[in-house]
Amino acid sequence: MKRLTLLLLGLALGVSATANAQGLTMQMSNGWAFQFGGNVNAFWVFSKVNNSGPANSSVRTGLLPAFATFEARGKEGGLNLAVHFGFAPQIQNGPTHDQFGGDPATDIFGGIQAGAQIDMRQVYLTIGFKDGSQILAGRELGLFSRQNILQDMTLFGVGAVGIGAGQAKGTTLGRIAYGYIYPNFVSQVTYSTKPGEAQLSVGLFQPSVLQSGTYTFTKIPRVEAEFTYNQKSGKNNYMFWVGGLWQTTSDSASGGQSISSVGGTAGIKASLSDLSIVVTGYIGKGLGTGLLFSGGEKAGASATSTETRSSDGGYAQLMYKVGPKTNLGASWGFSRLKNNSTAAPNGDGNSAVRSNVYSYTAGIYHQWTKSLKLVFEGTEEGSTGAGRPKQIDISGGFMLFY
Repeated sequence: MKRLTLLLLGLALGVSATANAQGLTMQMSNGWAFQFGGNVNAFWVFSKVNNSGPANSSVRTGLLPAFATFEARGKEGGLNLAVHFGFAPQIQNGPTHDQFGGDPATDIFGGIQAGAQIDMRQVYLTIGFKDGSQILAGRELGLFSRQNILQDMTLFGVGAVGIGAGQAKGTTLGRIAYGYIYPNFVSQVTYSTKPGEAQLSVGLFQPSVLQSGTYTFTKIPRVEAEFTYNQKSGKNNYMFWVGGLWQTTSDSASGGQSISSVGGTAGIKASLSDLSIVVTGYIGKGLGTGLLFSGGEKAGASATSTETRSSDGGYAQLMYKVGPKTNLGASWGFSRLKNNSTAAPNGDGNSAVRSNVYSYTAGIYHQWTKSLKLVFEGTEEGSTGAGRPKQIDISGGFMLFY
């Protein structure tokens, strides 16, 4: 469990604390140290869409992909320097049996699809200063909604698969789009104050184009920030966080129209003896839903409209320790995208909820050994409105951290 906690702490703080959890450390003659670690997980997942909908079984990766992390650390000129590479593969091929990889255009097997995905999620360097602060530059988990996913119990399991997703490649959704917007692993330059009771992180990020419209010019970086506060009171621990995002995109290389996207998130985690409670939520405008800037951000049919749609969501989660190594968890969450009330063609002409998805998850999380976790989960996912389908996801599997 200590390795598992340190692995997540490294992501939560935006630093390479994962090095403390690595199973292998080699000291180099030049004073640098090389470290290796990560995890492998595998789950059986059964999904059934309600009524006469399809049913699927899959042996696959859960919400957290497998990770193989490589890190080198050294000290020069009073600075703590490090480089970090994180490969994040999945175990499943998807629905097709034979997937050998290679170039589909020239593959000797006649263009058979590539096999399980290998996601290069982390490539970054860090510069640590004497006061404990740090600069991180490269590809790493974003700041906006970062704590929302790191506190999600389904990070160690499967959670929601996605209605009708069946034997999809990639990871499952967990509670992504069912309580928070996915921060993703993105290129950035982020400054973080010294970890401790309070920490502030502010970063400049690779901006994203808006998928719904012609706003494809990104002249300045996106700004994301996060503030966390931790306090211990006797046997109880409390954590509070707030975060924000701002980005602007244009429809012309010079002049033209611009759209600003903004978002805010906040949450609290209270660990009270054997009970842990998490409540978190987000609001945004021009962000979309589910995945940031993946569609639905812009309103109206007019190509030059600057009207955007609002989104919000959140989740509540309870975890109770029933034994030295076993926790029971339950959570509920939702994510909504709302129409823009400005008249067409610049807006949608009403403020109705455009989409509203939710899920309930219950799980058993057992720390079988120091490094091996056994997980069982059940999730109901659905969306509001008459005739909308629901889906049940049942899963069980293993996570081994090393």
